[in-house]
Amino acid sequence: MRIIDAHNHPDWHGHDLPRFLENMARYNIEQTWLYSWECPADEYDPYDYNRVSLVRDGYPIPFTNCLRYKQAAPDKFVLCYAPDPRRPDAIDQLQAAMDVYGVQVYGELKLRVMYDDLDALRMYRFCGEKGLPVTVHIDYEFETGRKYPRPNWWYGGGIAPFARAVAACPQTIFIGHAPGFWAHISGDDQYDKVPYPKGPVLPGGQVPQMFRTYPNLYADLSAGSALTALSR
Repeated sequence: MRIIDAHNHPDWHGHDLPRFLENMARYNIEQTWLYSWECPADEYDPYDYNRVSLVRDGYPIPFTNCLRYKQAAPDKFVLCYAPDPRRPDAIDQLQAAMDVYGVQVYGELKLRVMYDDLDALRMYRFCGEKGLPVTVHIDYEFETGRKYPRPNWWYGGGIAPFARAVAACPQTIFIGHAPGFWAHISGDDQYDKVPYPKGPVLPGGQVPQMFRTYPNLYADLSAGSALTALSR
């Protein structure tokens, strides 16, 4: 059986390149999609320092880290890159990364911006024209009990802006991910109360409805969010 890990990051949870390749070999993983996470410094939780070996270039997971892995073991990795669509040069940066380094996926998009933002829609349509799938991370507001650096860590604005984006860009393949996406497997009201809802899946979940409505929507099965959803 061919196993593809469709969602991972370089140097994540203490796995440098040798440990990463060892883990892939142990579990017979043929290839791994390597995602960047490039966001402004005030848009990621300092807790994430515990999950990456070193914050470089001002980003928690810069594209250069993904590139380093790809160049060391080119057959093992699919290169992914998501420049912030709010940047005026974002599309040019992505095009250059495609031309020079062979980027195949736009991701991971994980920003404190509504995912139907006009600049984001422009990026999605570009990705659709170029045949790049778009992987997004959605989180709702859950209070940290602190005022700074942020009182909460939401990303994407919830399922509604994402659904509007999927509808607005029918030629673009979208891949849903993270707690704010998978919580909507059920029609209950837990999605904005706990990040990992449990219990029976109730009818009326927005994710199943979106799958039926939008043929350009997919999902990856990574992380505790997908595992929890599919275990319900």
